[in-house]
Amino acid sequence: MATEASPTPPVYPVTLTIDYPDRPLNRLTTFFRIFTVIPIAIILFLVSGGYFDWSGMNGWSWQYAAGGILFLPILFMILFRQKYPKWWFDWNVALTKFSTRVGAYLGLLTDVYPSTDEEQAVHIEIAYPDVPKDLNRWLPLVKWFLAIPHYIILFFLGIAAFVCVVIAWFAILFTGRYPRGLFDFVVGVSRWSLRVTAYAVLLTTDRYPLFSLT
Repeated sequence: MATEASPTPPVYPVTLTIDYPDRPLNRLTTFFRIFTVIPIAIILFLVSGGYFDWSGMNGWSWQYAAGGILFLPILFMILFRQKYPKWWFDWNVALTKFSTRVGAYLGLLTDVYPSTDEEQAVHIEIAYPDVPKDLNRWLPLVKWFLAIPHYIILFFLGIAAFVCVVIAWFAILFTGRYPRGLFDFVVGVSRWSLRVTAYAVLLTTDRYPLFSLT
């Protein structure tokens, strides 16, 4: 008697892949990566909510800032209007992609300088939610709490990923290659972190994040 195959679980609505650089990486920019990342890191800081406050000699003051990830406005819109404005979603996703490209460059996963708008080697897909159908209007109030187990695990995984990056730094300097096992682990930690961010911060899904690097 044939047994019925169990249904395949739906794909999680957040994905991250980073192309493995199967070629010699630039040793010079790898050695000075902590310095070469500074210009694009400043731009990321500014669009993520950082600001400069400069006061002139005449007493006038200028502040330069941008918005950063939208969280509370989206929480209230889901709670009271059951809406997720598309342009807010697009902003959050674009900023998430940009910050991930900068993180990938700093983590030596690529030696291509991060673009502010082009996808490059970092591929992120986040599904736009149909709020009345896909999201519980009350759940955003407690998602930060429900995600605590992930925060704890990611703290230790982050330490391990940092150690992997340091080892990879030496490997690239001597061999020009990022060891594939270390690369996959660091990308896996980033993927796990992104799923938690989409669940608890971007509020794009109610599906609980996977405890997985894949």
